[in-house]
Amino acid sequence: MAAAAPCPPVRFHHIHGANIRVDPSRTQATRVESFAHGLCFSQAPLGPGQLFLVEIAEKEAGWCGHLRVGLTAQDPGRLEPVPEYSLPDLDRAPGRLQRFLSSPYLLIEETRIPRDKLVGRSRPGRYSHILDDLYRANVLPATARRSRIGVLYTLQPDGTANMHIVINGADMGPSARGLPASCPLYAVVDVFASTKQVRIIQVDYGCPSLQTLCRLTIQKHIVHRLAIDGLDLPPLLKHFCQHE
Repeated sequence: MAAAAPCPPVRFHHIHGANIRVDPSRTQATRVESFAHGLCFSQAPLGPGQLFLVEIAEKEAGWCGHLRVGLTAQDPGRLEPVPEYSLPDLDRAPGRLQRFLSSPYLLIEETRIPRDKLVGRSRPGRYSHILDDLYRANVLPATARRSRIGVLYTLQPDGTANMHIVINGADMGPSARGLPASCPLYAVVDVFASTKQVRIIQVDYGCPSLQTLCRLTIQKHIVHRLAIDGLDLPPLLKHFCQHE
């Protein structure tokens, strides 16, 4: 079934890789050194159709590789120690990681999620409205800073589940099939290599939030995002309209 009822705020699990530091709200995770030991998990198992969405907040030059996202049937609280990598370490374990392949609504089978908050937005520069052909769509490369990447699963008639990866509001299709839906499935985020920091994005289900509706209305009456600076709006709303 789709995740229709409001979900409690999503957080990172208190168990994580040795090089990860999680902020007090448990919604932001930073790899503080090296390129590995960056595993993070969802605080609780995901429900069917529940999207665990993160935004790439910071990048670090000099490393090869990017963020990895997936699901695991292993309880993070029982991992001793937390593996160095998601792949191949968790992939070899019994509750293995199902791996990530490096309308106004997103529709995945029976799941229906407002697309607006799923899309990462670049910071507008002085001439971005002239130079950026993708300005209106705000399309970012999958591994760019501010891109938003998520994972969810959907139940199948045979009692298994399919894993879907969502990148900037686009469903990549089932990237793993036959997951064990009879046991809890946790989201896994590997803050690996050139990805240094991620933050959780709380997802709207059913109807868009009031903030989102305000942004959509404002965007209908402006030429480009830079014009928002000249509007008589509260600073927090301006920031949300331009960047969130």
